[in-house]
This record gives sequence, C-alpha cells and structure tokens, in this order.
Amino acid sequence: MAVVDDGSDEELPGEVEAIERAFGATNRRRILADYFTTAGEVDAGNSWQHVYRLLLWINPTIGLAHCYESDKCQPHKAWYSRSLAFHQWVANQLGVGPLRLREEIDHLFRAALPALAKVETEQRRIAAARHLGRYGPGTMPMPGDDLDLLDIISSVLNIEQPLDSSESRQLVERIYTHFARENKRKNLLGRGFEDTLAAIIARLPGDSEWVVRTRVPLPDIPGFLAPSQQAKQPEVDLALWEPKPQGRRILVSAKWSVRADRERQFDSDFEDYIRSSGGGVFDYILVTNEFDAARLDAACSRVHGRDHLFSSVVHVQPQGVLVAYGDQEQPQAATLRGKAGRLPVHIEDRRLISLEQWLNQLLG
Repeated sequence: MAVVDDGSDEELPGEVEAIERAFGATNRRRILADYFTTAGEVDAGNSWQHVYRLLLWINPTIGLAHCYESDKCQPHKAWYSRSLAFHQWVANQLGVGPLRLREEIDHLFRAALPALAKVETEQRRIAAARHLGRYGPGTMPMPGDDLDLLDIISSVLNIEQPLDSSESRQLVERIYTHFARENKRKNLLGRGFEDTLAAIIARLPGDSEWVVRTRVPLPDIPGFLAPSQQAKQPEVDLALWEPKPQGRRILVSAKWSVRADRERQFDSDFEDYIRSSGGGVFDYILVTNEFDAARLDAACSRVHGRDHLFSSVVHVQPQGVLVAYGDQEQPQAATLRGKAGRLPVHIEDRRLISLEQWLNQLLG
C-alpha cells in the first residue's frame, strides 16, 4: 500500500480563504475519499475512467465534454466536431448516453462547489451591508438587482407575476454563481489532478511499496540535496520513491493541459532536479490530458542533451485524442494529418503511453 502525504493549506483572508476552504487539500482529500468509497474496483485498466469521472467536465458554452480551449470549440470552429466525437466516445466508454455524460463526470468540482457558492454569497451580502448602512433603506440598488436579466427570464418563461425583491436577488445571484464557477475551476484542477493520481496509485493492487507525495519539496525526496539559501526551493507536483537502498525515484510533472509557459517550465524544472541530485538515476515523467497534437508531439520529442527530456509522456487516455482527430476505427499515422499523424508513431515507439501502461510499469 502506497503512503500518501499532502501539503497543508495556508489560511488566507476573504474570498481567497473561502476558495481555499472549498478547494483546499483537506476538502479535496475528503471528496476523493468519499468518491472511492463507492467507486468500485480501482486498477490500472480503469484508472483513466476514475480520472475522467473526477476531473473531466462539460464545457457549458457547447454542452460537450471539455477537451480543448473553449473559444476554439465553438460550432464554427474545427474543434467542435472533434469535441462531438470525443463526447460520444467517452460517454460510450463510461457506459452512459451522451445526454447523461454530465451526470457521470466532474465529481471533484461539483462536490466542492456548493460550499464555495454559499460562502461567497454570504460574504458578498455582508460586505455590501457594511457600505450600504450609511444610506437610507430602499434608497440604493442592492447587489443582484439586475432588472434586465429578470426581464429576459420573465419574458422567456412568460412569467406575469413578478418575483419579490428577495426572490429576484436570490435568482440573479444563483445565475451569476453558475456562470462564474468556471473561473474558479483553475483553483481546483491543477491540485486536484495531482491528488487524484496519488489517490489512484495508493489504491492499486500489487506488492510494490511506494511512497507517494504531492507538492513535495525536492530535498524531501531521497537522493536530492537542499539548494543554496539563495536558491528557490523546487517543489515536485508528484513524487514516488521506493523506501529502500537504490530504490526507484520518479519525479512527475502533472499538467492537465500544456500551455506555452508550462513548456518552458519543463526544462528549468529538470535543470533544478539535475543540480540537486546527489547521484543515482531518476525518471522525469509528464502526465497530462492535453489534446493538442502539436503540444503532445513537442513533449514527446523534447530533448535534454542527447536524451529525451521526459522518460515517458503519459496521457490519461491517448485513444480519446485519436478519436477526437477523427480516427475512431484504425488510428494509423497515414489517416491523420499534420502533427496528429505523429501521435500513432509516438504511441508505437512508447514515447507516448497511457495512464494504464504507466501504472502497470510501476507494479512490474
């Protein structure tokens, strides 16, 4: 059984504190524990399904499973058809119809959101009351007094009897919260991805003994030295090591998506690891759910000196990427255009492997 240790959360004031309470490590651990209590068997083969059930979400602007940037997935853009193909495929894989997929995914975010919405609404009202106290009752507009929005709702629903002021503000606040929630997702997704991977590894059957830690300072990993006092202490997204002499060490960069700034960070992180290594071999792994073929190709091809930068590039489910690019039956390079044609080559060469393959390697 793997040993899992999470970093603690810092207490922060105001709205940031509310986000931290709802999306912080303590609540994430609770939600993950609740999920796995009823999730059934966890093994390497179904690990990607658990990741998607916990973290994949519906893009609210198109109603489809999110696999690429929202502005590029609109109906007049190329990624809309790809999103449709992926949505259909992942629904089939999870055993539900496309219209019911939203009920099967996004468990981590949806479980954390109600607590945040309640706290934020309450804080907003308290803050407004402090400022409105100097004015006479009913003389100033209140937060949530969006008459234009209420007119639209009343017109579409053919509501003749207007809501009272309290009901109308509550309705507007709930609508605002619904559309603002996607802006909060980034507060959960990065840490949630790391925690989900750690939680899955800790539940895998097998005899291997691993220590698994998220957001771990580099000197806390066996075989790595503390940096100089002037240097910033590197922190690893996810680290695994065997607690025995000459045990394997794996440093994981867990990135749900790969943006340009993260691509630059890969090299600088690896340089930090090399400088701090006290000797011995370690693996540097990228685990991602990136769907952009060019970014995946770049990660698989990236080199440091004469060697590949990453020992492996691990995708949550590369078959889903191939489906999105239009090759649902026989994903061969000849049928895929541009950088997408490189993906089957990387898969064949095992430069790009699935989460299942990587977890089987850990247990081997």
